[in-house]
Amino acid sequence: MSQDCSHDCSSCGESCSERRGPVDMQEKPHEMSSIKHVIAVVSGKGGVGKSLVTSLMAVAMQKKGYRTAILDADITGPSIPTAFGLHTKAKANAFGLLPVPTRTGIDVMSLNLLIGEETDPVVWRGPIIAGAVKQFWTDVIWNDIDYMFVDMPPGTGDVPLTVFQSLPVEGIIVVISPQDLVSMIVEKAVRMADMMNIPIIGLVENMAWYECPCCHEKSYIFGKSHSEELVKNFAIPMLVQLPLNPAVAELVDEGRIEDCEEPYLLEIAQRIEALL
Repeated sequence: MSQDCSHDCSSCGESCSERRGPVDMQEKPHEMSSIKHVIAVVSGKGGVGKSLVTSLMAVAMQKKGYRTAILDADITGPSIPTAFGLHTKAKANAFGLLPVPTRTGIDVMSLNLLIGEETDPVVWRGPIIAGAVKQFWTDVIWNDIDYMFVDMPPGTGDVPLTVFQSLPVEGIIVVISPQDLVSMIVEKAVRMADMMNIPIIGLVENMAWYECPCCHEKSYIFGKSHSEELVKNFAIPMLVQLPLNPAVAELVDEGRIEDCEEPYLLEIAQRIEALL
């Protein structure tokens, strides 16, 4: 380093021990893994149906003939195995950890597939949780995956930061609900995506309305949608609006989410195909 150093490495052509630049923190996947597209599913708050949306997107793409996978990064609240009726434990071979396939062939890795009892609480500190998520990427053999969906915990803490820095996330899908609080939640997600230099693919509004099975009248149980305002303010497309459907909730409770035949599944798949 010369005495005239300005400490601005971006405008300097010299190579010295003090050079500072952007650090690539991405982790390499397992050497036997093959993953084409990685999409993170996020929400600013809990209870908006993020895991449901993740499951539906994986099911939609699998029905289109793609090989899909779900990396369940919601370590302390893993609900993906329940939605797919997975209760067997993940196994390993001489080379690494193997994801558990669902009935239709969707590969899943979740902490609930590793711990002794599904109801055992995970009382871990943030760095350990983040490390476990990273290992789901580096130690698991993801074989010939077209689309991997990462089910994130709500908020902008350790795990989202780890995923965005360690995995080659191509885009983020933000799950929202029709409430006044949504605008603030979306803005947080937008700002974090900007900080991580990851594009937001679009919004999915869950519980947008409820349709009466008798008269087919739509009721906006959680209030009128703010989606048009969000699309305009943040210049983010609305991918799909999902109704509040007791039949879908029943499928999740029974571990049969793959039996879902709602017409919006095709719409979700077509939107994702067109974006990546």
